[in-house]
Amino acid sequence: MNDLSSIKGLGPKTLEYLANININTMDDLVNYYPYRHDIIVLNDIKEAKDQEKVTIECIVDSVPLTRRFRANMTSLTFRAMSNKKMIAVVIFNRAFLKSQIKPGMTLTVMGKYDQLKNTVIASDIKFEKLQTGSIETVYHLTTGLTAKSLKKYIDEALTKYDSYTDFIPDYLNEKYNFIDKKSAVNMIHNPKNEEEVKKSLIKLKYEELFEFMFKINLMKEMNKETKADYIRNIDPEDINDYIRTLPFELTTDQDEAIKEIYKDMTSSRRMNRLLQGDVGSGKTIVSVIAAYINYLSKHQTALMAPTEVLAYQHYETIKNLLKNTKVKVDLIVGSMKKKDKDEVVEKLKSGKIDFIIGTHALLSENVVFKNLGLVITDEQHRFGVNQRANLKNKGLLPDTLYMSATPIPRTFALTIYGDMDISNIKTKPKGRKEIKTIVKNEKELVEVYELMKKEIDEGHQVYVVSPLIEESDTIDLTTVNEIKRNIDLYFGKTVKSSIMHGKLSKQDKDKIMNEFKEGNTNILISTTVIEVGIDVSNATMMVIYDAERFGLATLHQLRGRVGRNELESTCVLIGDKENERLKVLSESNDGFYITEKDYDMRGEGDLFGVKQSGEINFKVSSLHKDMKILLQAKADSKEFIDQNLSNGFENYKEYAKIINELTNLD
Repeated sequence: MNDLSSIKGLGPKTLEYLANININTMDDLVNYYPYRHDIIVLNDIKEAKDQEKVTIECIVDSVPLTRRFRANMTSLTFRAMSNKKMIAVVIFNRAFLKSQIKPGMTLTVMGKYDQLKNTVIASDIKFEKLQTGSIETVYHLTTGLTAKSLKKYIDEALTKYDSYTDFIPDYLNEKYNFIDKKSAVNMIHNPKNEEEVKKSLIKLKYEELFEFMFKINLMKEMNKETKADYIRNIDPEDINDYIRTLPFELTTDQDEAIKEIYKDMTSSRRMNRLLQGDVGSGKTIVSVIAAYINYLSKHQTALMAPTEVLAYQHYETIKNLLKNTKVKVDLIVGSMKKKDKDEVVEKLKSGKIDFIIGTHALLSENVVFKNLGLVITDEQHRFGVNQRANLKNKGLLPDTLYMSATPIPRTFALTIYGDMDISNIKTKPKGRKEIKTIVKNEKELVEVYELMKKEIDEGHQVYVVSPLIEESDTIDLTTVNEIKRNIDLYFGKTVKSSIMHGKLSKQDKDKIMNEFKEGNTNILISTTVIEVGIDVSNATMMVIYDAERFGLATLHQLRGRVGRNELESTCVLIGDKENERLKVLSESNDGFYITEKDYDMRGEGDLFGVKQSGEINFKVSSLHKDMKILLQAKADSKEFIDQNLSNGFENYKEYAKIINELTNLD
């Protein structure tokens, strides 16, 4: 039994909340691991220092009071006695606790102590006594779901669940003396001590990384295969003829990448290459030339983008780059009308389309190619191994080219992209100017507004980015709504601003973005949904609020939304001027250097913006912190493949299933 119906208290609304964090089955619930284990140390409030994080036991002394302020913010305040000292406890956006907190109750409060106000700003309140040395599991939550209720559902599921699959071969479990999978899962949710935390984590981390490296190493083996029915015999002069029609000169790095791609595509082996380059380095034209080589050999090309906005941009750009050729370019995305999609599908099947650009819609079962020869994946880190393999399987061993605007450290690349050859584009196209980056604090907002006004007066446009749509439960950050109110107040009706964020419908996002692109909006206030978005050449300024909240790689990506032409461009980071990461960004425009620094400072979690996206879909592992485990798992999985590939993993059903996923369409 894998559905959640047997868990008490799970009504339609709660099931919806769980679905928001990808919990849809009993499997998902049991394997929803805590991201942190806190060892409880109870503090004496009398000894607490100002702004120190504390965990205190206290007795409620007054009826809680709530008040509403700003947009959607609420505060709940009550008096409490802790070790014979009276304090105030404040917790934000937990108004629902008012009916639960009553005078005389004993609570455990976790938060930050404000000595001047004699107040604990609580991050969490537990309705139970906790002992020093006890271990608290901390889970990622979502709106409508409390830590207490989620833990209750998980614990009940653990009593009912018994479908544990161990992906580590028995001989490796014995070799490393790992505990069994069931014990590991139970221990990670309910550890009795630190030793159990360690035992469960080492088991689950190794298993996760072993499975991941198994897929990488298997794809490497698959990529050794020769092309099924063709070897391209292309005259380099035919390619040069096309290059000479371009309205710009290629950089040295672009030339080198094209030579590497040409060599791959004219060999008997499948190309499997990662093209990584800095923001605005000109990866698109390199991929178009690869597609043109493919066209000359009478084969079709497919380019898969992570969003419809980006797919549309690629379509317009590529159509323009190939306008002087006979290459037929088309588009397929999920939001298209069924009639239009069916028409594209039919043309693809008959070979009337040479170059198709799309999103996940390309993976649909009804999308069939006549002779797919090249697969290009843009922002490839946003797609998982299975998705990449599925598109590749639409043809008979087509060449594959992956593009990424997030340059990654060499060690990291050689590990998770060990199945690929790598081309780097570091030099920027001629005429591109360095983006001037400055750091301002919130007290200098008027100066920032003046800089924005200067750009707008000169006929240019401005991006403004905030981390949040609305106020958080626990952290007070500037929101897009508040920013718009302040901007409208400062600039008046002479300047038009608009808001864009991930919660808007696709139609609304497209409308807002197109308004900005066409110059009808002066200022676009947005969340990071613009990180990978359409190019607006007239945008010359990027303002990023609460810049410390972003990783360097993300900030660099956002900065790259401006400076897409010959105009002087500026990026303003609003944050702490002494922040080490912000200093790195203000001193360098080199994406390779910046990403290396980001990796050193924060690990891979922020390397790609969001840890749970695409390739980096790990529950307990960190490629940065667990590199030793990863390298061992890489070596072990390769040895495992070498021993069992010839017999089709007949003794390992779970791995036969993985192979099937990577070699067959869903």
